[in-house]
Amino acid sequence: MVPPRPAAVPTILHWGADLGECDLETLADSAVPAIPPSSIDVPLRLSLLPSLEEGWTGRPSLSGTPAAGFRLVSAHSSDNTASVRATSSDSSQEVITELEMSPEGVLRVRHRLTNHGTADVDLSGLDVLLPIPAEASELLDFTGLWSHERQPQRAPLRHGVWSRESRHGRPGHDDAFLMMAGRPGFDFRHGRVWAVHLAWSGDKRIWAERSALGYGVLGAGELLAPGEVRLAPGETYETPWLVAVFSDAGIDGLSDRLHPWIRASSAPRLPRPVVLNTWEAVYFDQDLPTLERLADAAAEVGVERFVLDDGWFTGRRDDKRALGDWSVDPAIWPDGLHPLIKWVHDRGMDFGLWVEPEMISPDSSLAAAHPDWILDNGPTWRWQRVLDLSTPGAYDHVLSRLTALLTEYPIAFLKWDHNRDLLVPGVSHRQTTALYRLLAEVRTAFPDVEIESCASGGARIDLGILELVDRFWTSDTNDPLDRQRIQRWTGVLIPPEYLGGHLGAATAHVTGRTSALEFRLATALFGSAGIEWDLTAATPAERAEIAAWIAEYKRLRPLLHTGVVVRADDRLHGVVAQDRSRAVYALVATGSPAAALPPPVRFPGLDPDRLYTVRPIGTQPRVVQDAPPAWLAAGSVTLPGRVLAEVGLPVPLLAPERALLLAVE
Repeated sequence: MVPPRPAAVPTILHWGADLGECDLETLADSAVPAIPPSSIDVPLRLSLLPSLEEGWTGRPSLSGTPAAGFRLVSAHSSDNTASVRATSSDSSQEVITELEMSPEGVLRVRHRLTNHGTADVDLSGLDVLLPIPAEASELLDFTGLWSHERQPQRAPLRHGVWSRESRHGRPGHDDAFLMMAGRPGFDFRHGRVWAVHLAWSGDKRIWAERSALGYGVLGAGELLAPGEVRLAPGETYETPWLVAVFSDAGIDGLSDRLHPWIRASSAPRLPRPVVLNTWEAVYFDQDLPTLERLADAAAEVGVERFVLDDGWFTGRRDDKRALGDWSVDPAIWPDGLHPLIKWVHDRGMDFGLWVEPEMISPDSSLAAAHPDWILDNGPTWRWQRVLDLSTPGAYDHVLSRLTALLTEYPIAFLKWDHNRDLLVPGVSHRQTTALYRLLAEVRTAFPDVEIESCASGGARIDLGILELVDRFWTSDTNDPLDRQRIQRWTGVLIPPEYLGGHLGAATAHVTGRTSALEFRLATALFGSAGIEWDLTAATPAERAEIAAWIAEYKRLRPLLHTGVVVRADDRLHGVVAQDRSRAVYALVATGSPAAALPPPVRFPGLDPDRLYTVRPIGTQPRVVQDAPPAWLAAGSVTLPGRVLAEVGLPVPLLAPERALLLAVE
């Protein structure tokens, strides 16, 4: 960090490629720009708190307060952190900006605003802005909808603001997720890319702006409704962390920094167990004999965790009632869940349970007793409303019910669901902070219980809640064709061991599309693997194939959940060991071929100077060819990593919606 110039709020001179040894004082002096005609009479600087008072006419960092003209008070830095303190010209407000650079090359920035005035301050926004160079002129972010999350979209960055705003009370299925700005045409393996993510689970905005003044920025912050954050004298508001990362090796280069940083800071619990979730197997039709048979089938194929989904609590026969009444239904479970849990434990599996603590059914005992705890009065969503966790009574009720369940029963895992948007203005901040507090209390009281964040699938996947959970439910669809795309793009930010992916029935319950078992198995392999299928209806041959797949997953798990994720093109993705001694790839055909002979597939991430043997593993997929490539007919081939990366191998002609798994050792 260069010592700031007197009274000036510091500016970020550079975040991007490593500059090596550099005299930062000289860099700062040389970076002072020219003064153009018809402009302010001093060089325009984009500070950590850009504002009109500095001549910045783009979107400001701080809005909704009367204070202006921030000046530097102090700045401190160490090897990888910095703190900058600035106050407004009337000393009524103070902003402390924290910056952290991790050893992996991930930058985190946040602001903390304190009201030192005599009147309340209604804060409209406090955002973090980072400069991007002119070459970062193409944007990539995401949209989506239920069961189709993380759909990429690209656009050029022209003059003006491209802003993505979430008003769902959660990030939403259409969450922008990770906004990237890069050289036009950047892809997974090539191009310079700058990217930002806001580590926050409530309403937010993330944007890119190119000003006619010459600057470009990426910015993000919590999206605040009028009056949502009101600071009394002496009170402080802290922004979520903005997570920023640069790559000069395409999108995979972003993952190469983000994944090891997340693993180091969040310490995932490994190994990730193979899960069977009961939802698509039985839905609400729960009874002990049925679930005992399902548990028997799960144990037979090697499942390690049995999760009882929705339908276990009092009065819950469909999704129209009983949310909030978190007690075991005596009509279904006269002896509680103890007999089922014992059955599961006796077969070598641990036990998990579904809950949706943030919601309440209008048709429930809780709603009848405490209508004042209901947050919304608009249209219901899935016949449910939102429980106001910022109300002490509601918060205490949920915490006490969860505590009672986790105390009475040996529950190893909670699938924590959130099935609707809030649809109430001005409550996202308080509801999100209450949720974080609730999760933290549960984790403190029951540190061995793992929690999965589910929000009608993947509508709440972010680095804010990741500090409090162990797994994400990536999407409500188990259709492998859709999952290939969803998992590929979600995995740019989130390491695979956090992303739940399940083997579903042959005909997907969400889409109605029928897929081959081999394609479903190959798709579910790359993540935190599980099953969501009535295995009692599977044939003996199918169960044998599933058992072989689980055994392979357990063998590959140390690689899959610690390695480097690589993506060559739309056909190939894989994971390479940190020491590059081995890898596993999936060659995927999502549709019909564009040519009779597709181009060879190249294998990224290998050591160019080592020899590797490539061989197929798992169930061999259906092909449309008179003869396979010669190397595949021989069963394997051994070549240098450089050759595999630069020349590649001819591919079998896979039928549509098929996948071939390849071990490289």
